[in-house]
Amino acid sequence: MATKILLGPVLSFRGVSQGKWKVSALIGIDEGDKAPKVIVDGKAAPKSKVLLKHGGRQYLRYDLTTDQGNQERKVEYTIGGVDEVWHFTVPGQNYAPRMAYVSCNGFSDPSSIRKLIKGENAVWADLLCNHDKQVRPAGYMLDKEQLWHESRTHDKNLQRFHLLLMGGDQIYFDSIWEDVKELKGWIGLSREQQLVFPVDPELEARIEDYYLNLYADRWLPKERGTWGGETKPLDAAQAMARTPTVMMWDDHDIFDGWGSYSCEMQHSPLFQRLFHHARRAFWVFQMQHAADSLPDLVPRDDVQVRANDPLFKKIAWTEALKRDALALPLLDLQPGFSFAHAIGPVQLLVADLRTERSHEQVLGPDTWTAMKAWLKQIPENGRKHPGEGCQHLLFMSSVPVVHPKLSLAEAFLDNFGSDHVLDSSADDLKDHWTHDDHEGERLRLLETLFATAKAKQLRVAIVSGDVHVAAHGVAYRKDVSPQDNWAQIQQFTSTAVVHPSLVSVAERLFFHVLDNVGRITQNLDVNTSAEMLIFPQSNRRVLAARNWLALELDIGGANAAGSKLWATWRCETKDGVSNHLMAVEPSVVPSNGVAGKAVP
Repeated sequence: MATKILLGPVLSFRGVSQGKWKVSALIGIDEGDKAPKVIVDGKAAPKSKVLLKHGGRQYLRYDLTTDQGNQERKVEYTIGGVDEVWHFTVPGQNYAPRMAYVSCNGFSDPSSIRKLIKGENAVWADLLCNHDKQVRPAGYMLDKEQLWHESRTHDKNLQRFHLLLMGGDQIYFDSIWEDVKELKGWIGLSREQQLVFPVDPELEARIEDYYLNLYADRWLPKERGTWGGETKPLDAAQAMARTPTVMMWDDHDIFDGWGSYSCEMQHSPLFQRLFHHARRAFWVFQMQHAADSLPDLVPRDDVQVRANDPLFKKIAWTEALKRDALALPLLDLQPGFSFAHAIGPVQLLVADLRTERSHEQVLGPDTWTAMKAWLKQIPENGRKHPGEGCQHLLFMSSVPVVHPKLSLAEAFLDNFGSDHVLDSSADDLKDHWTHDDHEGERLRLLETLFATAKAKQLRVAIVSGDVHVAAHGVAYRKDVSPQDNWAQIQQFTSTAVVHPSLVSVAERLFFHVLDNVGRITQNLDVNTSAEMLIFPQSNRRVLAARNWLALELDIGGANAAGSKLWATWRCETKDGVSNHLMAVEPSVVPSNGVAGKAVP
């Protein structure tokens, strides 16, 4: 009997453990249907886990964990009753994964689709054709950059990427303000009325339905057709079914600007209920955990602090998820969703920049403590690939840490106000690490990463999205010799995969301002600077084009210092796609052979 898939399959990377590559798969089916049998790597997957039942649907998680061998290999999986065969590729033990990065998978305003120079999913199509030879349409032509990878992956019956990093805004909930009648009416109220607007049980139910149902509507839209057709749609659904994902959230996964509104608005009854349901939906669909396993966020009552900056009780994630063999490796004793992966010579730190965000705070004190504890235990650089010592630390920040600073616009919009849910200009700027209100915390983050890089003799790169341009920046220590490259932190910005870039007349004017402002070096303190670099293979500092990013390490021991990290942007053009490459050299071996001090 055919199985009707309502959502998914969506693969999620759960970590590496004792030679196992841990992957889960999320699917949605009718509540009355029997859970289909899933075959992975030639064996029946364990019984599925019900993550949520709601609105006549059930959402199931399957365990697709498989063995890692000495070399990478492609794994096949199928779902009973679905005429489709999917694959994902598993790296060899102690090898770094090849990763693709995307962000902004949707529209803040549906009318903006008219601004696209190509179809909505054109960038997804390019990523998929680079990733998996099996989905390429007939007559597909390779460019020189793709040809380089062909013999190294596709000709060996492999896929190019082992992981798909998704840097926030995997779904856009901004439409809730138009689609839910009561919320559309709320927009027209005075600010005083908005702040006390009650959420009755009927409205609460509609909000819950909206957050839980939109994932299926957006991630596997009905107009897409069913799995198993002759043609394979090249879209987000196809990518998430063929590459284990690593997801973090940003504002649109809640609604536009969450965390950057006034303290009074953030604490209003309506905003609090919206956040509650967005958090629960994110937990189920993006983090793939059971709805009933999500601990509540509880404000701290043991200290007296101002309400401006959220301060929540710690969550003992290890204890809360101890019965879940596929639990994500969330940092313990922090209230948010920050987590980390160690994969061969690469470490990946995925920071939750939304749970505790306010006008003046990005991360709360317990999250800082948890992050520093995790950074301290990173194994020192072994300078081998394959190998276990960390050569490259990737810090996923949904918003760029190094980005042009728009001081005049900040001042103007601060006076204009920031509580307008349908006007994203003010909250977009307040979201930035470069905003005056976040400059101190930005410096703290960079100092923490510099200390880690020095102590462990590794390289740090920050990977971000959000801003709808492609860009490359660097933060560096001025009191350290340029030869000591641990003191240079790269910023890779890649966005958006679906959302239009800066294409209207007003946006193009803003783009030129952004590019010009990017020429200015930002001096964070007497020893620390940040600046935008000329974008690779271009003459600008920011590139206004939809894009995605590949992150890949050299393999082997040709360089005694270790492996280069290659960053390759693929940017949409009117006539095709442009390639933009750069390499991050491995950390230079100290002349005295002695590493730095421990992370503070």
